[in-house]
Amino acid sequence: MLMDDFGGLESFTPSEGAGAREQLSEESKQRFAAAQAQIKQFVREEKQAKKRDDRVAQAIVQFLGDDRYSHLFQLISKLVALNCPSIFILAILSLIHEGSKTTVEEYIAEHRLTIASPDSHGSALQSHGLPAERRKDLLQWITLLELIVVIDTKAVLRRLMTDKDSIDGTVLQIATFVLQDYFRSFGRALPYEELQPLTIKILQDIVEPHLDAMHAYFDELQEKLDDESEE
Repeated sequence: MLMDDFGGLESFTPSEGAGAREQLSEESKQRFAAAQAQIKQFVREEKQAKKRDDRVAQAIVQFLGDDRYSHLFQLISKLVALNCPSIFILAILSLIHEGSKTTVEEYIAEHRLTIASPDSHGSALQSHGLPAERRKDLLQWITLLELIVVIDTKAVLRRLMTDKDSIDGTVLQIATFVLQDYFRSFGRALPYEELQPLTIKILQDIVEPHLDAMHAYFDELQEKLDDESEE
């Protein structure tokens, strides 16, 4: 229950208790002030997290209410079943859905990260003969995906990686379908098979910087399983 339910932190003081009539020492006052500041910060963070969660949920509901994207609903359900963070799902959808993009950009801004287009994916995109403006869209999309993984590395990759080197195929499928929809939006109807290698390259580049951490995580997990089996 939030402190606000009791009139807010501003109305709470230690002297209001029946046994707190005696004068507090200066040291006790300082400790209490520090604790009170920490509690206030916690409450602020909880409220901010609640607002973020509500905003993310609203964006997903808005997306699911659009029949144009009904072919993606089953894949989204699979990601949800994997407990994939909703903000990562929105990052995938952000290439074709403005509401998702806005929510993801706000989430990144709240974490004080700068959104700047990377250059490392340029060669892969050039192979599709895209004009500069279309390449810019895709580079921005890739950047959003990268930054969400940076912010929520464990939450995203521990849910989506099936072992220390592999990511769940649902991510590849939905990202490729999103790319198809994007290309189709400006008259380039490309088959799934042609776009899949591009999606694989993008996902590899996003995950690769975090592989060492994932290897350590899966090694630790395996050690725990081995220890349990020996008991």
